[in-house]
Amino acid sequence: MMRRGTPEADLQRAVVQGLRIALPRTAIIHHCANEVTEAGPRGAKRQAILVGMGVHAGFADLMVICEGRVLFLELKAPKGRLRPGQEAFRDAVQAQGFSWALVRSLDDALGALADHGFTTRISPAPRRPAP
Repeated sequence: MMRRGTPEADLQRAVVQGLRIALPRTAIIHHCANEVTEAGPRGAKRQAILVGMGVHAGFADLMVICEGRVLFLELKAPKGRLRPGQEAFRDAVQAQGFSWALVRSLDDALGALADHGFTTRISPAPRRPAP
């Protein structure tokens, strides 16, 4: 279901559904709700509580764990850009040997699985090189 004004949330729902079909049933697809959208002091207090509980700035939208592999997926709308915290997270996980990918479509997500050695039940569409 597409909702007006929420392109990244719509993309995330589509990617999660696609990954659930493509990956083995034993795969774990996890989203960490790592930010509060409520404005004002109440939202700031809630965000501070989450940070104290271990929320990490810039954490990827999805984490895929399957057959001994871990892949972090950052989902962005077609013109969306990474924030500095997201770039820092990407650099940190890659430096530790984990896989990370920027995803703008379901095809990107399926391609990222293939690029990082994940076994799927479907074949990804051919990928175009990033501009």
